[in-house]
Amino acid sequence: MRPFPFLLSVLICLSACGAVSDRYAVTSPQVTQTQAIAFRAVEVRDVSLPAYAADDEITLQAADGRILSAGDVLWADTPDRAVALELSRYLTQVTRARVASSPWPFESLPDARLDVRFETLVAGDDGQYRASGQYFVAVPDGRRERSGLFDLAVAFDPLTGPSAIASARGQIILDLAVFIARNGLR
Repeated sequence: MRPFPFLLSVLICLSACGAVSDRYAVTSPQVTQTQAIAFRAVEVRDVSLPAYAADDEITLQAADGRILSAGDVLWADTPDRAVALELSRYLTQVTRARVASSPWPFESLPDARLDVRFETLVAGDDGQYRASGQYFVAVPDGRRERSGLFDLAVAFDPLTGPSAIASARGQIILDLAVFIARNGLR
């Protein structure tokens, strides 16, 4: 049995269960890595998601490229806000620096500002959760500004349903934080 039809049927069944939406919170993976960076304080200024990823509905990409969703299987938080907070939390844990999402909550200004623009952020029916895009590190004091591309994937079990997608998203945002710390903030 192919995992996509099963997962799609699970999503459809969940959406047909009535007017009550099922909401899934992203599972935070344990952070075990650390990375020294060149900054004491970093603001995650902007996280830009594709329209399907910014929507509250949990989506799945079919092999033919279609993005499918069941209207009543939702993220527990708005994805743009949640991804910015997750990225800030993971960068704090990985780097031990002071990291916060915009608007910057401290009196002293950050040493660097991070913008992340996702081209893709989607679970595939092939069991891969993918994230690709570009990051930008702005440095107001004249030090070298940086940018880079990312293309990451995390395996998940599509037969497990939306909870597996939520866990995979948590892991891929952690992987992105480690990637940006190593490649953009050193």
